[in-house]
Amino acid sequence: MPESRLLIADDQPDVLAALRLLLKGQGFQLHMARSPAEILAAVEAHEFDAVLMDLNYARDTTSGREGLDLLASMAALDATLPILVMTAWGSVDGAVEAIRRGARDYIQKPWDNARLLTTLRTQIDLARAVRRSGKLAGENERLVAGRELPPLIAGSRAMESVLRILERVAPSDASVLITGEHGTGKEVVARWLHAGSLRASRPFIAVNAGALGEGVFESELFGHVKGAFTDARADRIGCFELADGGTLFLDEIANMPAAQQAKLLRVLQTGELLRVGSSKLRRVDVRALAATNAPLAQLTAGGAFREDLLYRLNTVEIHLPPLRERKDDILRLAQHFLQVRSPRYGGKVVEFTSEAAKALQEHRWPGNVRELEHVVERALLLATGPAIRAEDLVLRPGGAVERSSALEEMTLDEAERFLIARALARTNNNVSEAAQRLGLSRSALYRRLARHGLEP
Repeated sequence: MPESRLLIADDQPDVLAALRLLLKGQGFQLHMARSPAEILAAVEAHEFDAVLMDLNYARDTTSGREGLDLLASMAALDATLPILVMTAWGSVDGAVEAIRRGARDYIQKPWDNARLLTTLRTQIDLARAVRRSGKLAGENERLVAGRELPPLIAGSRAMESVLRILERVAPSDASVLITGEHGTGKEVVARWLHAGSLRASRPFIAVNAGALGEGVFESELFGHVKGAFTDARADRIGCFELADGGTLFLDEIANMPAAQQAKLLRVLQTGELLRVGSSKLRRVDVRALAATNAPLAQLTAGGAFREDLLYRLNTVEIHLPPLRERKDDILRLAQHFLQVRSPRYGGKVVEFTSEAAKALQEHRWPGNVRELEHVVERALLLATGPAIRAEDLVLRPGGAVERSSALEEMTLDEAERFLIARALARTNNNVSEAAQRLGLSRSALYRRLARHGLEP
């Protein structure tokens, strides 16, 4: 492969010297710039495979405004040119804004040499693939390394900003925090981000991080060696090692106890882990995606969630709107689920009646996309003709609206206490069954029972 032409821009000579030492023997032809004017002049005069640039220059050394203002000008010169920004801890917000404005990724100062090299090569390979294909990522055609991404059923106005951010961050190695109510499709988005990255050929490993009890957390995520504890009859590879080179999706991240948060943070920061019972450090290269339906900013302010872990996870935050705010997508999604599920039941049901479509549109969908999927599958079982009727949907007009309205009047703690109490009542205080209905582990449910003063 020919040498890659790389433009490096920073107003600090020491930084440029350090980067020159690191990169000159790694297959890069280097061009240095020290100001926004020099950057634009270089991009106009030469073709580069990538740009690695600081956000802060002499005029303004903290906000990154000069670097952000450059992005639009550089995109106008070459829309396929991958731009990576450099930032310190205090300006991570500026790096996130840079990604929203078109930067492909960011490098944190002081940088990790191996991570910097990997990120550069990933973005250069991606840009070359896009240029070879002759296409740029678009609304309906998203190409990464010559592969079409799976479609997202999202044509509503409420999802426009989500799609724009997804297209920007998918090819990067940036950590992404996906937020939204239960059932909005957070894992679907995580899988889409993985499929849109150069890690797509490597594993995607999903784990419910909030459901892992103290006794199994380290073993599940980091693995263990034979004899590390009772019943450890063989070595076990943890989720981090299983995801090495690929993507690790940490669901329900807000439910992790403080001690587990600290252990997770260390591995994310260093890329190193110890299997339980082992003294051998193992290195992993994992892109971390996380999801939660809880307000992490509030939990952080209250001390329930570590601020440094939040910064590590939410380089970019993507919020998925509830289905009730995506009314234009309801019938699209319903038709999609009908096409996917119908062959399992003979393939005879092919459409919705107008009354059924109206009922779907008017329902509040407190369970969001997941509830819609279940409703369509149930209707397929009940339908007696080629079309699903309103009565086949078994929707109770007003019922879901009333429950949702009641919950909307509650605080987060009140809503959680109400849902837990209702689950216990419906299961005759069977904690295991209640936990299963709530999507929690027994230990996670017991912690919530203690916090809310409830007794099974």
